[in-house]
Amino acid sequence: MLQIDESLFEQTTHSPSLIDLVGYENAQRVIDFCFIANPYYPTPAMIEALAQALPRLIKHYPSSNPLVGARHLAAVLHVDAERLIIGNGATELITELCHRLVPSIGVPIPTFGEYLDKIEPTRRRLYPLQAADNYQLDLTAYLEWLRRESLQAALVINPHNPTGQLFALDAMQAFLEAARWLELVIVDESFIDFAGEEIPSLLHAAERYPNLVIVRSMSKHCGVPGLRLGYCYSANSRILDVLRRSLPTWNLNTLAEFFLSLLPATDADYHASRLRVIEDVRWLHAALSQVEGITVYPTGANFVCFRIDSGMTARQLQRRLLVDHAMYVRDCSNKVGMNPFHIRVATQGRENDRRLVEALPQALIAPAGR
Repeated sequence: MLQIDESLFEQTTHSPSLIDLVGYENAQRVIDFCFIANPYYPTPAMIEALAQALPRLIKHYPSSNPLVGARHLAAVLHVDAERLIIGNGATELITELCHRLVPSIGVPIPTFGEYLDKIEPTRRRLYPLQAADNYQLDLTAYLEWLRRESLQAALVINPHNPTGQLFALDAMQAFLEAARWLELVIVDESFIDFAGEEIPSLLHAAERYPNLVIVRSMSKHCGVPGLRLGYCYSANSRILDVLRRSLPTWNLNTLAEFFLSLLPATDADYHASRLRVIEDVRWLHAALSQVEGITVYPTGANFVCFRIDSGMTARQLQRRLLVDHAMYVRDCSNKVGMNPFHIRVATQGRENDRRLVEALPQALIAPAGR
C-alpha cells in the first residue's frame, strides 16, 4: 500500500502532483490518470533531438522575436502567425487575459479552476450548471442569461473541462453569431484535437468574430506539460496588442522554442498520435459504461468523467485506487459547482486503461470508512 500526504489535497484547486504525493520512486509505479496529455507524442526521435540539443540550448537566450516560434506553430495549424501569441503555458495567457481584458464575464461552473482563480469576483458572475442535467451547458440559455445579467463577456470551454461535453462547430458558430454584442468571448479549445478525426476548431473562422479569443494548451494535445506551451489566436488587433505588451520578452525558454521548430517536420506523426488517442478514449468510454455503480458522461476530449452512484464519494474512490491499486484519478470535488461524486480519468493507453476498468469494480465495493 502507498503512503500519501493527505494535506496536499487541501492546498490546491488542481490535482496535487503525483511526485509530491508519493515521492519520485513510488511515482514510477503509479498510473497517472490525472495526466490529461497525449501519451504518444512527442515521438522518441523528437525526445532524442531535444536531449541532444539540451547542452547547447541551456547556454543560449531564447529568441526576443515572438514570431520565430509562432511561424513554426502557424505552419501546422494553417493559420496566420501574426494572429498567434504563444505563452509559457496556456495559464500565462489566461492570467493576462483575465487581468487585462476581461470586463464583466459569465463563467459556467464547474470549470477549469484557473479562470475562477484569475478573474476577480467583482468582475465575474457564475452560471451554475445543474447536476440533474449532468452539468451540460445549453448555449442558448447561457446567452439569454448573459444578456439578462448585462454581462460584457463570456467563457466557453469546448470540450468542457471536467465533463468532456463537446459542442459541434456549427453550434459554436451559431453561438458566436448571436453573441456579437458581447465585448469578449473566450473559447478554450485545449482538448479540441481529440474531438474527432476532423478537428472542429474555430481557428479558421476566427476572422469572422472580432470579439473572439481562442485559448489552447499544447500540454494536452502535444503531450509536453513540462515545456509550458500554450497559445491564443484572435483576429482582434487590439486584444493581440494588449497581450503582446503584457508578456515578458523571453517568456518562452530555448527548449520550448526548439520543440516548436520540430513541429512542421513531425506533423504527420502528431496526427497519427492524435487519432490513436481518440481510439483509446472511445474504448475507455465504452468499457467504463459497462461498470456497475457509475454513470459515464459523453466526451469529446481525451478524458472521461463519471458519476459515482453508490454513495461513495469521489475522494474515497480516488484514495482507494491510489493506495490499493497504484492508480491516480482526478477527484473533481474541489471544482466549484460540482458535487462530491465525480471522477475524471484521462486515457493512458489501452493497457493502462484496461487495468483501470478491471480495478474499478473492486474499488467501488471497498468497505466505507476504510
